[in-house]
Amino acid sequence: MDSRKDRLADVLVGHSCELKAGEKVLIEAFDLPCPELVSLLVKKVRDVGAIPVVELRNNRILRDLICSADVATLKAIAEIDAARMKQMDAYIGIRASDNNAEFSDVPAEKLEAYQQHYVQPVHFEIRVPETRWVVLRYPTASMAQSANMSTEAFEEFYYRVCTADYAAMEKAQQPLIERMLKANQVRIVSPGTDLSFSIQDIPVIPCNGRRNIPDGEVFTAPVRDSVNGEITYNIASRYQGTVFQNIRFVFRDGKIVEASCTGETERLNAILDTDEGARFIGEFSLGVNYEIQQPILDTLFDEKIGGSLHFTPGNAYTTADNGNRSAVHWDLILAQTPEFGGGEVWFDDVLIRKDGLFVVDDLAVLNPQYLGA
Repeated sequence: MDSRKDRLADVLVGHSCELKAGEKVLIEAFDLPCPELVSLLVKKVRDVGAIPVVELRNNRILRDLICSADVATLKAIAEIDAARMKQMDAYIGIRASDNNAEFSDVPAEKLEAYQQHYVQPVHFEIRVPETRWVVLRYPTASMAQSANMSTEAFEEFYYRVCTADYAAMEKAQQPLIERMLKANQVRIVSPGTDLSFSIQDIPVIPCNGRRNIPDGEVFTAPVRDSVNGEITYNIASRYQGTVFQNIRFVFRDGKIVEASCTGETERLNAILDTDEGARFIGEFSLGVNYEIQQPILDTLFDEKIGGSLHFTPGNAYTTADNGNRSAVHWDLILAQTPEFGGGEVWFDDVLIRKDGLFVVDDLAVLNPQYLGA
């Protein structure tokens, strides 16, 4: 038994889901190469007297289902899974894949239908607001290859960042929460980016291992119609099996009125046309996990890069709600460390972060000498 898996299972059951006797947790695992972690989770869930419900899924089968299903079929499956999700107190979602491009040739309209008629009602409308949930990846050779690392080096990186001291991170995030709650106007400046918006009266949510593993961000949402300017994202993003690079948006009164990227502009705009809310922003977040310094083409890791931010087209979380609703929630990332061209974050004309490091005294506790790397 790998002791690192044991520590990870402890984090998921005890810290992330905080399971108690009698509670029900859905453990949903995609393409795991071995059952060891799921078996550990079942044992630890039972140790606290909770009830594990296990679903093992396969992405090739899911691909065939998405390609063949019509809207009525998706709605029927969603109704069944939604009824089960409503009974859950918690959710643990684990994804692995031997082929990260498994869905790259699925027609865009099929993926959009799956998002709208299955993911939205089951996950965005029930799992996200009504359960204690956590999602994570499982380390594979495919992930190591995307990260340009050996399998051994990637596994060491993976378990280090996934079993971080989230209690210390939670404490260090408090001053940033207070700053964001008091702020009205935010300005983001980077190469190809000059963006302004309001976050006034929107809740601020710290993320420290209770929703994502790995974790390390503090998020809110812009006032829906307040976003103006342009942003150029400098971290590549894999979405629905396609890799998008150098995405650039122009905003007018909250709406994305121009969208382009390298090579996939047509597909990019098709995603943004999924519904009305897809061209508005549902989340603004600052990444504070300085153990993660380079992108690995996996959003769950890349959005936590210390010194980064993400600015998310689509659905707003109900915990930090600006009223935007969409079947899309696409975390797109701008890194502002010197290696990525630097940049600035301003709250109400006060420079908060420059070139990836916090420059005001009360936020210094979030810098890497305190939180890692």
